[in-house]
Amino acid sequence: MGTRSEGAVGRNGLQSATRRFPARGPEIETLLARDENFRGMCDDLAAAEAALAATVHLPENLRMARRREYEELIKDLAEEIAEVLERANIVPISRSPRY
Repeated sequence: MGTRSEGAVGRNGLQSATRRFPARGPEIETLLARDENFRGMCDDLAAAEAALAATVHLPENLRMARRREYEELIKDLAEEIAEVLERANIVPISRSPRY
């Protein structure tokens, strides 16, 4: 397998996540910069998408099973990313005392 620089991996993860959640681009960038686990999820999403695209080169008897596996993995990763984005969007609001 070829090597990729850390920057390329991060860019692929950013592209994959923002493609799925275009309205959340700024939040994704912020989380990628500060959360290693989130960065890993996005990078895994990018890798799974690349693997799914590469299934066209597999022998026909393996292609559909691998496609289903990668599609399920992509779905699960997208759900995890969505959950992290939702949690990150929660901002505690303090109530000022009523007078």
